[in-house]
Amino acid sequence: MKILVTAPGVFAGGNLEVGKYYNAEPAAEGTDAQNKTWHALLQEYWLSGCHSYKARSFEHFRALIKLYLGAGMEKFCNLVNADGSPCPQGRLDYRLKSWADYTKKERKESIDRLIAEMIQVGVKTRKFNEILEQLEKNSMERLAG
Repeated sequence: MKILVTAPGVFAGGNLEVGKYYNAEPAAEGTDAQNKTWHALLQEYWLSGCHSYKARSFEHFRALIKLYLGAGMEKFCNLVNADGSPCPQGRLDYRLKSWADYTKKERKESIDRLIAEMIQVGVKTRKFNEILEQLEKNSMERLAG
C-alpha cells in the first residue's frame, strides 16, 4: 500500500483505517517484500539444481546471480592502494553492487529477470509455484485496490 504524507501526522492513500498501525517504507527504496522474495527465489533456484552456474557455494551463486541478473557492478573511486598506502589521484575500481543498495526499480527488474530465467530453465518446484502465485495475488490486489 502506498501512502502520502500530506502534513505532519496526516496521511492519505489506500484504505487506511483509523486506529490501525501501518508499516511504511520510502517508495523509492527497496521494500522488505522485495527482499524476502529475492532471497526466497535465490534459495529455491539453488536448491532446484536447474541452473548452469559453476558456483562453489550458495554465496558464490548469489554473487553470480547479482552479477548477471542483478544490477551488476558499480564504480567507485578508491583512495587506498592494495597495501593500504594512500593513492592521491584515486583510481576507479568496480565492485558487485550490494542488494541493500539496490533501488526499488533495480530490485523489481532483478526479480523479474530471475523469475524469467527460472521459468526458462524449467524450475517447477512447489515452493517456486507458491512464490509465483503469491506475486500474482499481490499484483491483482494492487490493481483492484
